[in-house]
Amino acid sequence: MKVALVGFEIEGRAAFAYWQKQGADITICDQNPDKASEIPAGIQSQLGEGYLKNLDRFDVIWRTPVINPGMILKENPGVANKITTTINEFLRVCPTKHVIGITGTKGKGTTSTLVARMLAAAGEQVFLGGNIGISPFDFLPQLTENSWVVLELSSYQLTDLRYGPSIAVCLMVVPEHLNWHADMDDYILAKAQLFQHQSPADLAIYFAGSEVSQRIAGYSPALKMPFYAEPGAHIENDNIVIAGEQIVRTDELKLLGRHNWQNVCAAITVAWQVTQNVMALRSVLTTFAGLEHRLELVRTIGTIKFYNDSYAATPDAAMAALDAIPQPKVAIMGGFDRGLPLEHLAQSVASHTEDIRKLIVIGASGKRLTEELEKAGFSNYILETSKAMPVIVNAAVSYAQPGDAVLLSPGFASFDMFKNFEDRGQQFKQAVQAL
Repeated sequence: MKVALVGFEIEGRAAFAYWQKQGADITICDQNPDKASEIPAGIQSQLGEGYLKNLDRFDVIWRTPVINPGMILKENPGVANKITTTINEFLRVCPTKHVIGITGTKGKGTTSTLVARMLAAAGEQVFLGGNIGISPFDFLPQLTENSWVVLELSSYQLTDLRYGPSIAVCLMVVPEHLNWHADMDDYILAKAQLFQHQSPADLAIYFAGSEVSQRIAGYSPALKMPFYAEPGAHIENDNIVIAGEQIVRTDELKLLGRHNWQNVCAAITVAWQVTQNVMALRSVLTTFAGLEHRLELVRTIGTIKFYNDSYAATPDAAMAALDAIPQPKVAIMGGFDRGLPLEHLAQSVASHTEDIRKLIVIGASGKRLTEELEKAGFSNYILETSKAMPVIVNAAVSYAQPGDAVLLSPGFASFDMFKNFEDRGQQFKQAVQAL
């Protein structure tokens, strides 16, 4: 069997190990010609400008998630049935039917982690993977028919999905990745693939407060269940409740922000289908403070708290962060401009006039963002032209007063100034630790 691996980063290396075990004749295809030094000895490669040429000669064309299948098809018409992904291949060979797939625009990583930790606390054997940075190929050999698998899934991974999980979950969905997808309908259709391939015996869980989430779940032939409304987990008098059982008070949650109430309700609704062990669920919800780069408390200097929310790469995520941090704050916002609408972000910033000490605007989006801020009547900002995170952090500190927070919640992608959101967050944390 001849296999082309299109993309040779972290996921590509996991795919290489998997296909090598299958005895495949592998060719590594990557746009970066410098990958030549990383190609294992004896393995063929196709690097540089023509890396997508003549892929029709392969039996299987594996693609890394960031490679849009349309790019492959443009160079190689008629190979759609040969294109696969880690998620497709994993679901094809997975020995357990207990697979939970979780998608949405934001909250996927937090919700997936909560579900995995809750099931583990209840005594289940659980494996967490997908978009969260762990390839399912890594734990495939350890799975049994009784294992539970939780997969965080992005639209990149779902756009050509062929298999459905036993439990599919759709969180809040707002515009994102419109530089990768043709339009919002294409983005929604990608998310819908998680549900479209389910069976009537499966379960489709969706956010009750989003018509788009409900629409996406509607592609499933499975039983539908909302969360943030009955019969799923929901809020009653500041308590999170499901099936008449009080699980936790909202003020007991370690996760910051009302937006995380949605993620918690989603996770409880999923976990409840497997276990009704209230103490196991509570133990996770009262101790889990969140993932790195998601409203992460980096350090407190004197009485000033520094929060790293670099994962917030959309306007809606930055808006949620402004709401989540109650004290006066110096906020750092801006980045790579993907052309998403900014009016609602500017209006949200303007509504926080009393608790935003100063807004530090950075990145390529600066001009367009400041124009929208002015239209919304907000002028308490500075446009920081430096791309150096220590300079940006020092500018923020110069405006902060005792009891304030300094919040990095960009609302934009990172690619104009940083490698990715992790790089942006790490540079922020390093700059804060150096203060």
